[in-house]
Amino acid sequence: MANQQATEKWFQDSAARSIHADQLRKVELFNGRAAMLGFVIGVVVEGLTGQGILHQIGLGPLVDGYAACSTKMLPFCF
Repeated sequence: MANQQATEKWFQDSAARSIHADQLRKVELFNGRAAMLGFVIGVVVEGLTGQGILHQIGLGPLVDGYAACSTKMLPFCF
């Protein structure tokens, strides 16, 4: 009797893991496709507008500040 319950529990756990793995695979596939699509759209918009992806999302001043510091144009960069 206990062996049958353990076997049923094992099958239920195995089925739950299988369902979870299948759902996770589908979600990750969708997420990857959405990321690729977003990257392609960002590159196309960059080509059309001349602004980089970071400028498009509002991080332009951060990029510009780093560029100025890396070229030693600002005296207060470390």
